Amino acid sequence: MKSVTQTAPETLFQALADRTRLRLLSLMRGGEVCVCLFVEALQLPQPTISRHLAYLREAGLITGRREGKWIHYRIAEPMHPAAAQVLTDTLRWLEDDAQIQQDYRRLKNLALTAPVPLKRAARPQPIGEDCGHHLHLANHPNKTDASQSPPPVLPLAGTAVS
Repeated sequence: MKSVTQTAPETLFQALADRTRLRLLSLMRGGEVCVCLFVEALQLPQPTISRHLAYLREAGLITGRREGKWIHYRIAEPMHPAAAQVLTDTLRWLEDDAQIQQDYRRLKNLALTAPVPLKRAARPQPIGEDCGHHLHLANHPNKTDASQSPPPVLPLAGTAVS
């Protein structure tokens, strides 16, 4: 369930006025995303991602949930119907953006749900960082198809569908 937050108009527009924050929001349009995936999907340094996530959280546009050492973020629905509509329309507008589509394909490739089969080796090889849900591997046999398009933007509750 999405949380509902009160966001001032100037705060909303300032939060949406940055390309990195728009990319982060676009990745969350399909649901909750682990912070560990943002770094790899956007190919940006972790401090940059953390700074922009903090800005979005302070603006009331996202909420986070801690699971062990990882935080999972999702979009928080603005209380005001006009603010919710602006957010929905912005996310819909970004669906056709080439960089956003590339980010989404990278995220889909990283979000592995099947366990990785283990093989015995004479000398162990590092397989990636484990965040508890998936392994960050470049060539996993159960990786999703990179040509999949991003999910459609669903209107937030209480907003008009255009």
